[in-house]
Amino acid sequence: MTTYGLLIFDGAEELDFVGPWEVFTASSMLRDQADTAVLVAERPDPVRCNKGMRVLPDHTLGDCPPLDVLLVPGGRGTRREVGNAVLTRWIGAKAAETDWVTSVCTGSLLLHEAGPARGRRVATHHGFEDELQARGDITVVRDARYVVDGDLVTSQGVSAGIDMALWLVGRLHGRDHARAVRRYIQYEPAPPYLADEPLPN
Repeated sequence: MTTYGLLIFDGAEELDFVGPWEVFTASSMLRDQADTAVLVAERPDPVRCNKGMRVLPDHTLGDCPPLDVLLVPGGRGTRREVGNAVLTRWIGAKAAETDWVTSVCTGSLLLHEAGPARGRRVATHHGFEDELQARGDITVVRDARYVVDGDLVTSQGVSAGIDMALWLVGRLHGRDHARAVRRYIQYEPAPPYLADEPLPN
């Protein structure tokens, strides 16, 4: 059984955690509900995300169960939360207890502040690469949708989190299983932007 914990906070980018949530829960469904995914926030109140979606957490930082995987999303809220010592201390402590630490987009900023991304190779949103690199003690990889560095898996913006989550379930449960999850959620981004193509007659 794998327990996935997805951190949320005001200003978190919706698809940064909802995309991986879909992968993790579809994976669990295909494994006869073998796994659990939970949303974790600092407080039990509804979280107002980056585009306005309101989400209820399952747990607070204080009552979060043991996790196998921690996911930290990005979004405008990361710029505020990087100064939230309660949150960054929790990320650092929880990361030390999990098998895998992951982020999407500017979630890498919180992982850097909390410690797990220090001295590591990471991916982040293309618009944030220079700013993150300038913080020091980190190597930003600019040409990969996700980067694996030991037990740390970081990804570029928004949809790249789905790629990262599929890689992770493949690592945990096998490539054939990851392919089954991808097929179930019909994630087949090739070509990635069909609006450029002429409509069929």
